[in-house]
Amino acid sequence: MLKQHLQFKLSQKLSPQQIQLMKLIQLPTLAFEQRLKQELEENPALETGKEEIENQEDEYDDIYEDESDSENIAAEDINIDEYLSDDEVPDYRTQANNYSSDDEERTIPYAAGISFTQYLINQLNTVYLSDDEWAIAEFLVGSVDESGYIRRSISDITDDLAFTQNIYTDEKTVEKILRIVQELDPPGVGATSLEECLIIQLKRKDPTPNTELAIAILEKSFEQFTKKHYAKLIQKHNVSEETLKEAITEIERLNPKPGGSYSGNTRMIEHIVPDFSIRIVDGELELTLNGRNAPELHVSREYNNMLEGYKNAKDKSKSQKDTVMFIKQKLDAAKWFIDAIKQRQQTLYVTMNSIMNYQKEFFLTGDERKLRPMILKDIADEIGMDVSTVSRVANSKYVDTPYGTRLIKDYFSESMKNEQGEDVSTKEIKKILETVIGEETKRKPLTDDKLAAILKDKGYPIARRTVAKYREQLGIPVARMRKEI
Repeated sequence: MLKQHLQFKLSQKLSPQQIQLMKLIQLPTLAFEQRLKQELEENPALETGKEEIENQEDEYDDIYEDESDSENIAAEDINIDEYLSDDEVPDYRTQANNYSSDDEERTIPYAAGISFTQYLINQLNTVYLSDDEWAIAEFLVGSVDESGYIRRSISDITDDLAFTQNIYTDEKTVEKILRIVQELDPPGVGATSLEECLIIQLKRKDPTPNTELAIAILEKSFEQFTKKHYAKLIQKHNVSEETLKEAITEIERLNPKPGGSYSGNTRMIEHIVPDFSIRIVDGELELTLNGRNAPELHVSREYNNMLEGYKNAKDKSKSQKDTVMFIKQKLDAAKWFIDAIKQRQQTLYVTMNSIMNYQKEFFLTGDERKLRPMILKDIADEIGMDVSTVSRVANSKYVDTPYGTRLIKDYFSESMKNEQGEDVSTKEIKKILETVIGEETKRKPLTDDKLAAILKDKGYPIARRTVAKYREQLGIPVARMRKEI
C-alpha cells in the first residue's frame, strides 16, 4: 500500500565553488599553470595580464526588463559592477612576484635522441644475419627492458616467436642469437640475470688475475658473494683476504643496470618548481610564495561592451535573452575562478607560514635534529582549517630553503618520548641512527640490538624492532650486508 510521509534529513554537500577551490589547492605550480591555461581557453570572459584601471561609475540596473512572462531577467542578476569594479584591488594584484613584464622565460632545449631500442637496432645493422636470424635478433632487442635485461625465459621467447611473429625455431637457435645481442654495447645488455650481466662485463675486460677470480666467484659462488660470506669465499677459492678484496673491488666497479647508462634512454623526467621560498634575512625567516601562483586575472571588458550593447538594444529577441544568460554564466565562472585563486594563494601562504614558524629552529639552522614532532592536526588547529586542507598543501608542494628543496610533507613526523619525558621527532632519531651507522667499523657492523643500546645511552629508549623499522625506512641494509673486508 502506498503512503505519503514527510522526512527531515540534515546533510552536508560541497558546492561547485568549494570543489573547485579544493582541486586548485592541491595542484603544484606546474599543474596549476596548466589548469589556468585551460580555464583561459574555455572561458572567454576571463583574461590575463595587466588591466587598465578605469572608473566604473555606470550602473546596469536597466539592462533588461520584460513585464510579460517568466523569462524576465532581473537587473541584479547581471550587475556588471560585481565583476568589473576596480574600487577594491584584489590582494594578489599587489603582491610582488619577482617577475618583470619584460622578462623572458628562458628554457634549456633538449637534444632530440633515439630510443635505447633503436640504438641497439642500429648496432645490429653492422652484423651479418639471415632474414630469420635478423627477425629473432630484433625480437630479442625489443624484449630488452630499460635496465638492459631480458627478463623472459628462452622457452617463452621461442613460443612467442611462433605465435606472434610466425617464426618457428628452437631454443638453441634463440640462445645463439642471444649471444650476438649480448655482444652489443653497452656491455652487459641482453643479460637474463644480474649474475650473467656482471660476467659479460668482466669477460669484455682484459684478462687479469683479479678479473679471472671475480668471474670464478660469480660463476661458482654467487650466493655466498651476495650474502657477503667472505670466510667461505676465501676457503672455497683458496685465496688471501687481500686478493679477495681486490676481486670484489673489480665486481663493484661494474654496472648492474647497463641500460641506465645510455643517455638517450627515454625516461620520465620530473621537473620540480618550488611553490614557496624561505630565506634568512637578518636572522629572521622570510617566506615568499612563487609568483607564478599569483597570476594577474580580470574579467574581459569585451563582455562589458556586449552588455552595454544589449542594454541599448530596442528589440529584445529570444536570441538576445540567450546571449545575456550565456554572458552571465561566463562572468560568474570568471568571478568564481578569480576568487578561488585568491583563496588558494591565501590558504597556501597561511599554511606554509604556520609550518615555517612551527619548525623555526630547523629552518634557521638546517639541523634535522631540531625538527619538532608535527602532525597535520597541529597545523590545522593553529590556522583554523580542516586537516584535509593542510594535507592537500603538504602532499604536493615543494619549498626552497637554504638547505635544499624538499617536499613539505617531509617536515611532518610522529613523536616519541625520550628519557626526560620530552616529545622528540622520529626524524631526529633517524638522523642520529644514520650518523651512528655511518661511523661504525665496516669490518664489524653494529647489529640492531647494539644500535638500540647505543640509542638508549643517548637518551632514546626504543625497541630493537623499532630500530629495524627506522633502518629499513632509511634504506640501510642489515649488519651482515654492511660488512666490508
